[in-house]
Amino acid sequence: MKDYKAYFIIPAVPELVYLALTTAETIRLWTGDEVVMAAEPGTEFSWWDGAIVGKNLSFEPGKKIEQQWYFGEQQEPSIVTIKLHPHKQGTSMEVRQTHIPDEDYADIVDGWHTVYAASLIEFYTE
Repeated sequence: MKDYKAYFIIPAVPELVYLALTTAETIRLWTGDEVVMAAEPGTEFSWWDGAIVGKNLSFEPGKKIEQQWYFGEQQEPSIVTIKLHPHKQGTSMEVRQTHIPDEDYADIVDGWHTVYAASLIEFYTE
């Protein structure tokens, strides 16, 4: 199991980035795929037509999102914490993901950079 941490600069204020990560209609706009999402602890979510699935754990509007991402039968849950910090160019999005299975690590890191963050940055750059 591995952990991952990264920062991405999103060209929008934290409140807008938070809405883009917690509102199904907005998530659909920047992912282009089917989404199931409710900003309520204990609810399950599905992004990118089921490529990312899990359970919502906690929310701090405009500041923090915590989720559990599913990886099949796993002893330790993979927890994703996204913190949004004001930045002179918009938002510094801090991403931390724990307990990533070794065999999935490279794909997860690549996905954070080339799909998740890249799509969100592109959405606010257009």
